[in-house]
Amino acid sequence: MAAGAVGPRGLVALLLLLGGMAAGVAGTTGFIKSPLSQKRLTRDSVELYCEAIGNPIPEIQWWFEGNDPNETCAQLWDGARQDRVKINATYNLHSTSTISIANLTADDSGMYECRASNDPDRNHLSKSPKVKWIRSQANVFVIERPDIKSHVSDDSGKLVLTCNMTGPHPTIEGHEWMHGEKVLQTDVQSSAFTSYTIEGKMEEHSGVYECVYKTSPVIKGQVNISVPPQVMAYKKSEHGNEGDTGVLTCKNPSFPPVSSWVWYKTGHQEPIINGSGRYIIKSSGNKTELRILKLNIEEDTGDYHCNATNSLGSGSASVNLRVRSRLAALWPFLGIVAEVLVLVTIIFIYEKRRKPDEVPDDDDGGSAPLKSNATNHKDKNVRQRNAN
Repeated sequence: MAAGAVGPRGLVALLLLLGGMAAGVAGTTGFIKSPLSQKRLTRDSVELYCEAIGNPIPEIQWWFEGNDPNETCAQLWDGARQDRVKINATYNLHSTSTISIANLTADDSGMYECRASNDPDRNHLSKSPKVKWIRSQANVFVIERPDIKSHVSDDSGKLVLTCNMTGPHPTIEGHEWMHGEKVLQTDVQSSAFTSYTIEGKMEEHSGVYECVYKTSPVIKGQVNISVPPQVMAYKKSEHGNEGDTGVLTCKNPSFPPVSSWVWYKTGHQEPIINGSGRYIIKSSGNKTELRILKLNIEEDTGDYHCNATNSLGSGSASVNLRVRSRLAALWPFLGIVAEVLVLVTIIFIYEKRRKPDEVPDDDDGGSAPLKSNATNHKDKNVRQRNAN
């Protein structure tokens, strides 16, 4: 059954309880959800949940009884056990309460009890309550965490990650290798030793890897591939207009994270100080950003270097900044306008020169038919005289 689910009997009890509340029966109390028993490892945390309903709304308390036969049941309070115990409760329509215990030790093993009551005299020192506290228990078993020895070796371009569980441990039903939320490898072997091989260099695969043992509860080991910062510029070349704000960005995708970032400009020995002049630097973990306000062509053009440092060393990258005049955006438009003007001028000059040359041609073409007509009239007159 799912955690906190209401079973068939619980559902019947809930319906009877709701019927009693509707009839106005005071003091009726019942559980909607009860805490469930769990297994945990030392240094883990555990959380138990309890939910009750009643009229009026009942109060919820948490009690604990250890595995020692001589230990008595004692109430738990928020902040108990050196502030490792946290209790959150809400009372709205019904009661809900969650108890969480961090950094578990073997002494945290035992029976945890959720109690609920809405009797007015439930906490009275001398009067006995008319309605008893209702109770729901869950057992928490804290198992000593086995020691896991992890190692990384670089062999001929291959990275070999290994985990070896030493000392007593629960039954192993298989292994998984994970990087973040991604499962890299899985098997069903029962060995305490497991390995995973990566093709490539350490600088290309740095990060936190986990070897997961399929036990009850699940046991995890951690393997770190750590390298100096592998700094990269978001863009190797940035452009900005004069008077605007320039933004230069660098990031570090490797592990461990960067502990400090420093910006330099070529030709200047001193680092750029955040807030000095027109410079604003924003750095958070594996990313840094340099903002330059009111860009100046003469002062701000050049190469900038972002330097990162972590526990294993340092690394850097460069960004070239080019500052353009505000009129730079107009040059393409002005070039097009100039080309159009030149083209129009050439057409105008060509038309101007072509028209005078064409006029005589038109005159000659017009006079030719006149000459032909005169010849025809002359021939006609000669034929008439011959006829006479």
